[in-house]
Amino acid sequence: MITEQLFIAGKWSAAKATLPVEDPSTGEIIGTLAAGTADDVDAAVAAAQAAYSGAWGKLTAAERGRVLARIGKAVEARADELAQLEARDVGKPLKQARADALALARYLEFYAGAADKLHGETIPYLAGYTVFTLREPHGVTAHIIPWNYPMQIIGRSVVGALAAGNATVVKPAEEASLTALAFARIAHEAGLPPGALNVVTGTGEQAGAALAAHPGVHHVSFTGSTAVGALIQAAAGQNAVPVTLELGGKSPQIVFADADMERALPFLVNAGIQNAGQTCSASSRLLVERTIYEPLLEKLSARYRALRVGAARDDLDVGPLISAAQKARVEKYIAHGRGDGLTIAAEGAIASNAPRGGHFLAPTLFAGVAPDHLLAQDEIFGPVQVVIPFSSEDEAIQIANGTQYGLVAGVWTRDGGRAMRLTRAVHAGQVFINNYGAGGGVELPFGGVGRSGHGREKGFEALYAFTRLKTVAAFHG
Repeated sequence: MITEQLFIAGKWSAAKATLPVEDPSTGEIIGTLAAGTADDVDAAVAAAQAAYSGAWGKLTAAERGRVLARIGKAVEARADELAQLEARDVGKPLKQARADALALARYLEFYAGAADKLHGETIPYLAGYTVFTLREPHGVTAHIIPWNYPMQIIGRSVVGALAAGNATVVKPAEEASLTALAFARIAHEAGLPPGALNVVTGTGEQAGAALAAHPGVHHVSFTGSTAVGALIQAAAGQNAVPVTLELGGKSPQIVFADADMERALPFLVNAGIQNAGQTCSASSRLLVERTIYEPLLEKLSARYRALRVGAARDDLDVGPLISAAQKARVEKYIAHGRGDGLTIAAEGAIASNAPRGGHFLAPTLFAGVAPDHLLAQDEIFGPVQVVIPFSSEDEAIQIANGTQYGLVAGVWTRDGGRAMRLTRAVHAGQVFINNYGAGGGVELPFGGVGRSGHGREKGFEALYAFTRLKTVAAFHG
């Protein structure tokens, strides 16, 4: 059985209560987590403040980069171990979990190299003045991490904040905290000063709420649902601190008749079922030009029927959903579609050897869905895609922009002018032309518009967000 504690000021400590750790592939309880409280959050914030004022804050940018580089090498060396842990905790197939571990190592590599390249600028001004800007860390940053991609989001959020010189407090999701704690161990062993990274596990209602509202926190980063994001922003707003929110999505892929269908097909399906569809940037809407609607639907259906669902360890196409509650939620949407008479074009299959207690659900493809139907509007967060026909560019744009979300979009066409028109017109933080990156590489700024959130993570944009700009105007005559 796994027994995990809080990580504060470079030390492990128990909490007054614990939370169960469930394996989604089996439904079995495999350990316990510390259930942190507001007092534990106080201690973690104090430890971060001490690190920012002390050993971590006094390092030069180049020295910070070297520390992150060491951590990155250690993460890469232990990628298989981390992948096994993530697969067991989240339920994703091993190949996906290993890709996440290597992505975390890549974030560390990127931000290690970027740490000493975050510059201010000089500004031409009046005669007798020299004006320049400085980029300075906020101080203590809070990171509330979701359960679907713990390692990836630690990389794009926590590592970016550390590279900019902040000290951090992390509250991972209670459903999946194991790799966040493993990362803390690795970082500590690689020489990250105590207090620069603190991990307080626990519920959102207790530890998460206390962290978002803490007066000692100077920036909050949150990835999760739109509803909870609004609560986080309101709590942080009481202290007038900036917030980065990466929230929900209902992202479209728009397929025109001139697209390279064979290239598009794996992207169209994989971007919807990866991590059992539990991805903010999942492509849950496939918009298909009417002239190719039937033949493309036939090809999509064939791919769906070939999908296999099973335990993370079996490394099939799709793993379980994170919990029984999440499975029940997705099943309600599928039942709603059936009840409304929607056509199920195809379903995947659950492997015969899948553990009976696992939270498995067959991927489901709905055809001919109206753009305003619930299944085409709500973020389902499961392996469910809807196919929607369109007749013109204008209609495709109208449908693509016809939800409250705006995270990612894909455009499939050989017509360069059309691709640019759609890219300009679609409301999204990222647009992929003839590919679909579901978030893309670590260098590519990522975030949404509308109810998909605001602010950007990844790339240098994240470093700008994790710093505050100071303007200095010197009069020298």
